Amino acid sequence: MVFNSLTFVVFFCCVLLLHSLPFSWNVKKVNLLVASYIFYSAWNPPFVLLLWLSTVVDWWAAQSIVRSTNPLRRRAWMLVSVIANLGVLAYFKYGKFLLANFTALLSTAGVHYVPPDFDIVLPVGISFYTFATMSYTLDVYLRRALPSRNFLDFALFVTFFPHLVAGPIMRPTELVPQFEEPRRADRQRLCFGLALVTLGLFMKVVLADGFLAQPTEIVYDSDKAPGMLDAWTATLAFSGQIFCDFAGYSTTAIGVAMCLGFALSDNFRFPYAAVGFSDFWRRWHITLSSYLRDYLYIPLGGNRHGEVRTYVSLMATMLIGGLWHGASWAFVVWGGLHGLYLSAERVLRKLFSGYRPGPAVFFGLGLLTYALVNVTWVFFRAKTFAKAWLVLNGMFGLNAAPVPQLAVVHLLSVAVIVGGIVAVHWRMRDTTVEAVLARVPTSILTISWAFMAFAIIIEQGAGSAFIYFQF
Repeated sequence: MVFNSLTFVVFFCCVLLLHSLPFSWNVKKVNLLVASYIFYSAWNPPFVLLLWLSTVVDWWAAQSIVRSTNPLRRRAWMLVSVIANLGVLAYFKYGKFLLANFTALLSTAGVHYVPPDFDIVLPVGISFYTFATMSYTLDVYLRRALPSRNFLDFALFVTFFPHLVAGPIMRPTELVPQFEEPRRADRQRLCFGLALVTLGLFMKVVLADGFLAQPTEIVYDSDKAPGMLDAWTATLAFSGQIFCDFAGYSTTAIGVAMCLGFALSDNFRFPYAAVGFSDFWRRWHITLSSYLRDYLYIPLGGNRHGEVRTYVSLMATMLIGGLWHGASWAFVVWGGLHGLYLSAERVLRKLFSGYRPGPAVFFGLGLLTYALVNVTWVFFRAKTFAKAWLVLNGMFGLNAAPVPQLAVVHLLSVAVIVGGIVAVHWRMRDTTVEAVLARVPTSILTISWAFMAFAIIIEQGAGSAFIYFQF
């Protein structure tokens, strides 16, 4: 079930109705738990078993860690959780990838091996809920948090449908305490939550799917060599598409949770106004960035053991972060480029530690950051390395005989929409949506809300899945 479908509208109305009835708090939590299972099973019912597996394994592992006084036994229970979670993730998400690379490695050694044909279906959102549940056991093991006192609260944390399949990646310490006491949105929070849902769906349905998907597909799904204008336009279109798609999902998820009385973490803070790549990752997919920092970069040594160790930890974190996005070497290259950017930025900051750029230079550095981010998006979007190089060659004017592919209407729509997105990000980079909305007259908010709702209804088609569902 996807947010941008009529099925979800009916589903959400039923959930809101049940949540507003005078049931006990435990009954309401059971309703939310059942609703979350229905939400997930609407895609593929058997994979609910994986949710149950993650829930039970991490619950018992955390409880056993707390009861154990022997350090070896505590570590053993932590490893049970990590191995179970990463084992399931490795099989379903990386099984084919690992087998294909193993076969290629044997082939280079002169061994001809024909692997069996495995038809592995990737469970939607498995990376998101695996990271969320595993953080629970790790936090308990590291004594950052106490285990949940109520199995129902923990089970609801794992499956809570707004964040279940594409984040934000919530920590148990952020969400489980919210299930302990009765929560229900007042009129103001309900209205604001519905406004966020409308904004998120507008970003996804109208901007990402309605305007930006087509020019991206025309260039990236073609075998023709693009020229500079087409290559840059398609790549900029994808930068806008993936932002509107993923930030649209996160905004919708936050709004849905708010309508029920719960708060989810922000996942985006106007990333295309970032100046530098450390700033970019403080603004893009914030919950994943903080997860990789706390559970990978810092345990690898972070910046505590000298410069060489810092760069190794940084590169390893970004390479693994790239692989988290998909079982493909292209995603590894995407993560590696961001690792190189972050390393280069660290070097430059040391060299120019006393330099304070003026407004023009600051803005120029922001545009350079955005341009380099777009170079990485090529590997994120292209289905093969050959296509990635073809687009990159086009972006730098190196294709010998480029073929025009995009119509004028595509060029204009991408320029207006993506230019508008970047302009809004720069206007909003040091503030929040809430602060801006508080200053806007009610009449303008009402008109804007009605316009977005009307545009969603007009544009709504088959309810295409969000890009990050594949991760």
